[in-house]
Amino acid sequence: MSDFSEELIRSKTEDDQEESCVLSGTGMYFPWLQKHIDTVETGGKKEKDFAQTTSACLNRIQEALLKHQWPQAAGYMHSYFQILEDSDSHKRQAAPEIIWKLGSEILFYHPKSNMETFNTFADRMKNMGVMNYLKISLQHALYLLHHGMLEDANRNLSRAETWRYGEKSSSQEVLINLIQAYKGLLQYYTWSKKKMELSNLDEDDYAYNTASQTMLNHSWKTSVNLGALIQTPGVWDPFVKSYVEILYQIVPSHKLMLEFHRLLRKSEKKDHHKLGLEVLFGVLDFAGCTKNITAWKYLAKYLRQTLMGNHLPWVQEEWNSRKTWWPSFHFSSFWAKSDWKEDKALACEKALVAGILLGKGCRYFQYICKQDHQVLRKKIRRIRKSVKKHSIVNPGL
Repeated sequence: MSDFSEELIRSKTEDDQEESCVLSGTGMYFPWLQKHIDTVETGGKKEKDFAQTTSACLNRIQEALLKHQWPQAAGYMHSYFQILEDSDSHKRQAAPEIIWKLGSEILFYHPKSNMETFNTFADRMKNMGVMNYLKISLQHALYLLHHGMLEDANRNLSRAETWRYGEKSSSQEVLINLIQAYKGLLQYYTWSKKKMELSNLDEDDYAYNTASQTMLNHSWKTSVNLGALIQTPGVWDPFVKSYVEILYQIVPSHKLMLEFHRLLRKSEKKDHHKLGLEVLFGVLDFAGCTKNITAWKYLAKYLRQTLMGNHLPWVQEEWNSRKTWWPSFHFSSFWAKSDWKEDKALACEKALVAGILLGKGCRYFQYICKQDHQVLRKKIRRIRKSVKKHSIVNPGL
């Protein structure tokens, strides 16, 4: 460390003994270092000293952050703002981002910090470095979300979404996509709350229709926002999940439901696994999906996994509302003959599902198992064994 930096630290210690702090306009206390900075000129013979001072100040900020000494870090930060007057253009351009990253962390943890202080700081930094406007806006919104200020966060994201500076660069485009994603996620959260409120109302209640329409409006807003986003290459899994959950409520047979199922299947939460089963049944409720072999493959596999995981009630819950109409809709003798003729692989997957849900007496299952097909003989034998082991009708027999 340079002599000047050592003098700065030494003088700081002396000042702390004599006059430990001053009150800033934000209501937080800072060590008295400003007189040292004020004596440094930004040109001529003192330019080197200016660089040494700001460098020493940055080192002290980083050291204070590591030790979680937030008031001390704030004091040095107050002085570090002088970097914005540096004669080196590269340092001046980089300064706003450095100040924002350090300052936002300090204000997040500082015991005397408050929402007004943080908002003022964020707004100042947005206007100070236009190239960082979008990044700071997004981080500001996340800070507001952390404190439960959803409407303020949404307003910040809306302003940032329409902000432009010069020609749109690739980095700007990525940030705008993220901003739109989080805005969509906020709308999804609002939709979820409205959905919960609706579930607590009686359908005959006068407020039910209004609440239902409000929820539907939020669902369309969310689907539009997130639907445009997932067309952009990138890893958007958390946002895709929100989008397809909205779609599941509006269009349960949408082609994205199988992707939704895959995301739910990867989750570690049991309620997501249960929803994954519900989604598959929902897809196959629709006539347009009866020939979707992927959906039948997923259902056949997931039924076995669910039952092996001792979740028979999940399967029974889904099946109880369908057992009066699915047999004729999917598993009649007519469909067995038709499916075997048109797509034997599809017929085998459906036969397994039919056997699990309706037992070995199911006509669809019986017809497929009686077929003598050299290539599929082993597969049909495995289907029989699986049905014997996993059928929810007289299980174990």
